[in-house]
Amino acid sequence: MSVIILFEYNTYYKAAVTKFTQNALADLRRQNFFSTAKKGENFELKADLNSEYKERRKDTVKRVIANMTIGKDVSGLFADVVKNMQTDDIELKKLVYLYLINYAKSQPELVILAVNTFVKDTDDPNPLIRALAIRTMGCLRVEEITNYLCEPLRKCLRDDNPYVRKTAAICVAKLYDLNPQLTVDNGFVSTLQEMISDSNPVVVANAVAALSEINDSSSQKGLFNINNNILAKLLAALNESTEWGQICILTTLADYVPVDEKEAETIVERVIPRLQHANASVVLSAVKVFMVYMNNNYITSEKTIQTIVKKMTPPLVTLVSDHSEIQYVALRNINLILQKRNDILNQEIRVFFCKYNDPPYVKLEKLEVMIQLCNEKNIDQVLSEFKEYCNEVDVDFVRRSVRAIGRCAIKLESAAERCVNVLLELISSHINYVLQEAIVVMKDIFRKYPHSYEGVIVNLCKNLESLDEPEAKASLIWIIGEYAEKIDNANELLEFFLENFKEESSMVQLQLITAIVKLFLKKPSQAQDSVQKILQTATQSCDNPDIRDRAYIYWRLLSTNPQATKAVVLAEKPPIESRTKIVSDSLLDELISNIGTLASVYYKPASLFGGRTGDTKIFSTPAEDADADIEGVPGTTIGGVENLLDLDFDDSAPPKSATPPSSAAPKSGMNDLLDLLNDDVPSMGNTMGLSQPTTPSTNVQNDLMNILGSSSNNNSMSSSSILSPQNSGLGGLGGLNMNMMSTPQPQPQKTIMLPANEGKGMEISAVFVKRQNKFFMELTFSNKTAQPLSEIAIQFNKNTYGLVPLAPIGINVIPPNGSKDFTLPLGTNGPVQQMNPPTLLQIAVKNNLGVYYFQHILPTSLFETQSSTPSMPNFSFNNNSSNNNSNNNSGLDGLLI
Repeated sequence: MSVIILFEYNTYYKAAVTKFTQNALADLRRQNFFSTAKKGENFELKADLNSEYKERRKDTVKRVIANMTIGKDVSGLFADVVKNMQTDDIELKKLVYLYLINYAKSQPELVILAVNTFVKDTDDPNPLIRALAIRTMGCLRVEEITNYLCEPLRKCLRDDNPYVRKTAAICVAKLYDLNPQLTVDNGFVSTLQEMISDSNPVVVANAVAALSEINDSSSQKGLFNINNNILAKLLAALNESTEWGQICILTTLADYVPVDEKEAETIVERVIPRLQHANASVVLSAVKVFMVYMNNNYITSEKTIQTIVKKMTPPLVTLVSDHSEIQYVALRNINLILQKRNDILNQEIRVFFCKYNDPPYVKLEKLEVMIQLCNEKNIDQVLSEFKEYCNEVDVDFVRRSVRAIGRCAIKLESAAERCVNVLLELISSHINYVLQEAIVVMKDIFRKYPHSYEGVIVNLCKNLESLDEPEAKASLIWIIGEYAEKIDNANELLEFFLENFKEESSMVQLQLITAIVKLFLKKPSQAQDSVQKILQTATQSCDNPDIRDRAYIYWRLLSTNPQATKAVVLAEKPPIESRTKIVSDSLLDELISNIGTLASVYYKPASLFGGRTGDTKIFSTPAEDADADIEGVPGTTIGGVENLLDLDFDDSAPPKSATPPSSAAPKSGMNDLLDLLNDDVPSMGNTMGLSQPTTPSTNVQNDLMNILGSSSNNNSMSSSSILSPQNSGLGGLGGLNMNMMSTPQPQPQKTIMLPANEGKGMEISAVFVKRQNKFFMELTFSNKTAQPLSEIAIQFNKNTYGLVPLAPIGINVIPPNGSKDFTLPLGTNGPVQQMNPPTLLQIAVKNNLGVYYFQHILPTSLFETQSSTPSMPNFSFNNNSSNNNSNNNSGLDGLLI
């Protein structure tokens, strides 16, 4: 009964509340509480933007900018905001311009409405308004406005006020980024060249910055020319420019190739005072100039070099005493500098000792620099410091300190024993992570100095049960297996690890299999059961295919030919080398040219950061040629293939007599190219450098053939095969003579330039032709694989005639077992590099499976009437082409084809 009463009460109560609410709402409606003229915040803003009161309009624009800043969409107020452009209030004008810049891309058709106001503002008596107008027009990244920008920009470039001129100079670079052809046609680049002679240093610095930006982003050379007069102006403006201006000028001087050593010394003399500057970026830019000039042999005088090195030391030491963030950048750059010139800072190692309050990232970089600077004279001091660091509370820093001791031992053979003694002291401390790191380091020392410190093994084996890290376990197992014949209880020690074989990591399992096999080969009677047990366990109970495969390999070797097993497993191992160089030589040269930038901090190519790509060298030109008109459209980056086309090949080394110091150029190695293309190719180390193209290394050539997937019986490609009729498309160069060149020749047919077995199933047939004084490469891509081929791109190495592709490969996908033709237009405005023979062209092609390299001998008749190409050097073809065979294996990115 009570439940029913409660239910009836609740029902009645709910009905009463509902009725009361309805009556209350009706009463509120009768009193107009819900009727309002408000239609949202934008409605209020729109009304206030059209207010008759100036201050209200100004405050409203501020509110609009505030809403825009926090992410609210106020684009619907575009027309109302633009109305407020026509005002004398600079603050209000700046706010409106800021709004326009933000919404120009989303409302490009409405931006045109503001053009008249912009043009009017560029004629304003106030130079601040003129500069503000031209700056804003340059920041509107809209194609529709570029035509309206030209006349105001031309006036501002000639303005009487230097503030307006320096703003207009930067606007030229922005316009060039939007429309290169329009910028060149209107003579803005030539005007920038003239502005380098401006009387105001700020204008000079901005003109240099704009020209450098244009020169870096364009494939057309000659956009930025420097003669004696311009160089004198740059050096004069250096002392009077702002910090930012000095950095721009110094960067340009680093890119400039001096005419001779005397001019280089003059530049260095004028730049040396910049080392005293309080700004760290200016100091690093000055250091970059010196390093580039010494690295490229622009300066060869030993006396001058010693003077530069002496002058560079104090400012670098000062940078290490600055704020932590500046210290980090300085230390990263110092590490690069020391890899090039280890005589710098060799007396200042105490500066790099870690302080207790240094951040961890600074401490780790200081460790790297100390390893670079350690030598026979200071090794005791360095080891004492490292030993002290091993008592720190930061575990990661302690581990790195222990590894630093091992790296010093590997670097300095004379100090190896002292390093080992320090490591033994650390092992005796019984600190677990120190002990395990020391064992890892000792493994490397044994690799470097085999059979030198065998007495240490006893101390290492005493700590067997303390190990719990896979790397430490694997290192100790390797040591036991390597010296099994000298350890009486080696079988017992390995049995300790064998008990928990299934629970160990793959690193430990692999090392344990090899160690027990070594023990069996050295002491068959002791390890008979162990080797049987571990091979059975690995092949039957392990899911890891690497473990199973290694066990199967050892099992088959032992069961078929024990002597061959000894030759394989117990082979003499090459000693490891000191790892003081952390980047390849080619990448190091590029990073030296980018000191003080993100590239030199991250140790990555500048192209990864959207920065300077390719060859940024600026060459000297005669004074009378400085005012020549600049014509032609610079090449633009081809969408979708930036990874391949934004990078240059290594320069193939010309004959020594043809390499003046002023023509040296930095190299970008194949390692960097393959890394950017996500190619799984191991680092080639120093073999990437090309020293003597006429005497190729067989090992390097074999490495290339392995990379390209060629068959094992073709370890090298002879010059005669490259010059054969099948590859050259000339019917053989051996029989070519001048009479044949003067008579009309039949149209050459396509030849296979990249066989399918070398292109992972992609076959390329091509022929070079000339029509109406234009060059073309007719290509046929054949897909011999079972999967589609896509992302096809092509690039030429620097060559005698400056041939470069003018368009991307217009093929999206090639179906399996299909083929597609494409005619590639070619230009002759690319970088020039004298080749041997002169008609040699080296080509790289990329697709979704990888990158492939090949070369082709161009037909000489292709260039007979080409007047714009460089004159071809004298050479002759004999019936017997063996005289030229040795020179045809030119280097492509440091590797030989």
